[in-house]
Amino acid sequence: MDLNQLTTMLSQHWQQAGGVATAVLQSLSQSGMAVIHWLMNLLLVPVVSFYLLRDWDQLVRHVHELLPRRVAETAESLAEEADEVLGAFLRGQLLVMLAMSSYYSIALWIVGLDVALLVGMMAGLVGFIPYMGAIVGIGSGCLAALVQFQDASHLMPVLIVFGIGHVLEGTVLTPRLVGNKIGLHPVAVIFSALAGGQLFGFLGVLLALPAASVVMVLLRHAHELYLGSAWYAEIRREARPPKELREEDDGPT
Repeated sequence: MDLNQLTTMLSQHWQQAGGVATAVLQSLSQSGMAVIHWLMNLLLVPVVSFYLLRDWDQLVRHVHELLPRRVAETAESLAEEADEVLGAFLRGQLLVMLAMSSYYSIALWIVGLDVALLVGMMAGLVGFIPYMGAIVGIGSGCLAALVQFQDASHLMPVLIVFGIGHVLEGTVLTPRLVGNKIGLHPVAVIFSALAGGQLFGFLGVLLALPAASVVMVLLRHAHELYLGSAWYAEIRREARPPKELREEDDGPT
């Protein structure tokens, strides 16, 4: 190939090569900015958390001062109850994570996986993110089984272990350990997770139980107000049999 042919080829494909180079540079710049934003957020989280923890009592006091005096006591009581419920939720979720870590580690060890403890602990500890524990556990467990046994038939026991674990976590451990802690019925726990995922996707599943626990606090307060209202007393009075009403009006003889 002589110089003229090379020049002609470059001139013909110069515009196309420039477009490819521009697309590559744009992709690299966008990826670089995404990494920079992620690093900035990673650095901001501990800083913001530190100042929030340091000034939390002062912030709460200022918010309490802004509330009307007529509702301040009720709002404070609801906030304290919601705080207790959320704390119970976190403790219950921690128990679920520890239980699932133990189950996965023991079950994978029975299956014969050499790295059962590592895979089980990793799958259990990321279980606070819905479905992430099963995804991470299945991926790492299957990869470890292939490397160790060099046979695809050993994948089935690993899949069975994580299938049983997923059902156990969703239908037994989370409703009982988390639902009982926050005062939700097991059916309400399952329904809250399903409704959150259906309405808001992954974020809805992640925040479904904390949101449901706070809503439950508000519903309990509304129920108490209803039972203590004059309207409820009048309804109960109208629903009583006439004989009981006459005895109440006449008083003890």
